[in-house]
This record gives sequence, structure tokens and C-alpha cells, in this order.
Amino acid sequence: MLALHPLIGLPLVQAGDDLAALLAESLRAFDPREGDVLVVASKIIAKAEGRFVDLRDVVPSEEAHALAARTQKDPRLVEVILRESQAVVRAAPGVLITRHRLGFVSANAAVDHSNVSADEHIVLLLPRDPDASARALRAALHDRLGVWLGVVIADSHGRPHRLGTVGVAVGVAGLPGVEDWRGRADLFGYRLQHTEIGFADMVASAATLVMGQAAEGVPAVLVRGLKFTPREGSAAEIIRPPALDLFP
Repeated sequence: MLALHPLIGLPLVQAGDDLAALLAESLRAFDPREGDVLVVASKIIAKAEGRFVDLRDVVPSEEAHALAARTQKDPRLVEVILRESQAVVRAAPGVLITRHRLGFVSANAAVDHSNVSADEHIVLLLPRDPDASARALRAALHDRLGVWLGVVIADSHGRPHRLGTVGVAVGVAGLPGVEDWRGRADLFGYRLQHTEIGFADMVASAATLVMGQAAEGVPAVLVRGLKFTPREGSAAEIIRPPALDLFP
């Protein structure tokens, strides 16, 4: 049976905090075991890594000023978004969608104000390398707990053609990002031809139901009862190669 256990009572994470130590202390109450997966909000990983930007220190480029006028956004914020992006996908009043430097497409390159600071000029970037962050956290938790947990770093993204944000995996370690189900039999013996499962995204989305999006104060969830073949995995493997992407 699938069970989701919220980690309650974690302190507000600050730059330089030993996140593995904080999480391990909360995890011990659940007697963590092999096969469990810890889903952690990208925000606390980024905070511990010091991924804050003070907009007062940002000098916008000409491109940022032009996009800011088009989108009606702060030019300094637009400059930060551009620095985190490979390309601008769509721009309209109130909307700036980019292809992030990590490969996924999202609004504002995942640069965030919410639950970051009481100072309105402070924004937070994603971890520099979320897959590496997930691997490092997994190893550090093993050192403290003696078991190998899967780790998913989750962020909230919107989706083309659908309303509402959902939790997605931006960092993965110890479980598949994508599971290939091609060749498996369905109920009637038909062999699946094209089915690949966004496993880590589904785990992230399930945990996000418990984490919430506002003042819930639940930045991590232990997921128990998942069935998967353990492997290193990554969020990078989830990104559809541009050559296979039919949408511009």
C-alpha cells in the first residue's frame, strides 16, 4: 500500500544549513527502509545551497528591458530569468515562458518569490545541478541512516494546454526518472509498444499533494510502498530531446 508521510517541524532552511542532518532527524521517526523515496521541495535545497538573488544588485540588459516592457515585469527579474534560460519560448503581458538551462520549459525559469524571504527584492533560483544535489543528499542520508533511500527533488510547474501547476521532478537519485514499459503485457496479453512512464514526475506530484503550495510548511515527504527497479536515474533523462519534440 502506498503511504505518504510528511516531515513536520523542520526549521526554515538557511544558506549553508546541513540539510541531510535536518532531514535525517525527522526521518528517524519513520524507521526508513530500502525502497522508500524521500521527496524534497527544490526550494529548501536551493536555500541550503545559497541560490538567493537580490534584485537590487541586478543590472538589466537591453534584452531584459525589452522583454520587461512586453511582459509588464520587473526588468531586474527578467534579467535573472534570462540568465537561467537557454531560450525564450513565449512572452506576453504577465507571462514569460522559457527553456531553462537544465532543459525543461517553465514559467519564469522557475525563479521564485514565494516562501523565499520577507524582503520582496529577494528571489530564489533552482539548485545549480539538481541531479547532483539529489545524489549528494542520498549519500549523506545513507551515512546518517544506514539505508539507501531514493531521492526526488520536486518543483511546481505549469503545463502547456492544461491549467494548474503540478509537482515535477527536477532532481532524481536512486530511482528511475522514466520507466520503459515497452514489451510488458496488458490485461489481454497485448504487448505495449510505446509506453514510457514518467515515474519520478508521478512520485513528485503525489508528494506535492501533501507538501502544498502556500503556508503548509511541509518541505519533504517520505513515500513508502512504491514498486520500481532501483537504479541511479536522473531528472535529465525525463527531458524530451528537441528533435523529438513536436511542439515549438
